[in-house]
Amino acid sequence: MTSLAIGGHVDLEDPIAEAVARGADLSQFFLGDPQGWKGPVVAYAGGAEALRVAAEEAGIALYVHSPYVINVATTNNRIRIPSRKLLQQMVTAAAEIGAAGVIVHGGHMLAGDDLGKGFDNWRKCIEGLDMAVPVLIENTAGGTNAMARGLERIERLWEAVTVASGGDTVGFCLDTCHAFAGGEELAGLVDRVKAVTGRVDLVHANDSRDAFDSGADRHTNLGEGSLPADGLVEVVRSAGVPVVVETPGGVAGQSADIAWLRDRLA
Repeated sequence: MTSLAIGGHVDLEDPIAEAVARGADLSQFFLGDPQGWKGPVVAYAGGAEALRVAAEEAGIALYVHSPYVINVATTNNRIRIPSRKLLQQMVTAAAEIGAAGVIVHGGHMLAGDDLGKGFDNWRKCIEGLDMAVPVLIENTAGGTNAMARGLERIERLWEAVTVASGGDTVGFCLDTCHAFAGGEELAGLVDRVKAVTGRVDLVHANDSRDAFDSGADRHTNLGEGSLPADGLVEVVRSAGVPVVVETPGGVAGQSADIAWLRDRLA
């Protein structure tokens, strides 16, 4: 039996019950519409404090995934400024429910933009954040102007955020599907990531519907996609940090994926 905490990405109404249904140790969820700009909503009965207490009593760790619309790197002021505001709201709300961290995608630049401006915009964002809980930047699968596709970009991003005041609070979320689809071999991946970030704080263990270096962000259940099974397990074992499966199939699909991982990590 592995000692690693493993869970799934679940609906926001009752992440405790969702974890129990999966036999999981943690739950990741959105605090509202993942495609919208509205501020966070704690849907749990009794609100933020009730969720924090219930999670502590149940021994369930909580992680908040920020909305996909957030892009703090862009030079488009109409996107960047609201992104910073919304990320701050998510961090504050995550602290209120006792979450372990807030996951956010690296974002991207417009065609023809200087990528250096995007990395510097990340620095400015971190310097302006009141980080009551860690922000975990997640690697992404596609986009020629993406900030966090491939280790070369991630290294530049990390150089920018770590010089910022508060940069030592920023963590890294390693997604196996995104890495594979983004052109990174899984063998030795954790060591290569740590060589540029110094850390991995959370793993998103997802199989990929699409081929290596496809640039496509399409998750499928573990063992059913293009990822080499032994490589996926090696990433999880080598990282030695909490794991989230963001796979389809609801309770049944994710329970099977959690069991799949636990069997291979035993």
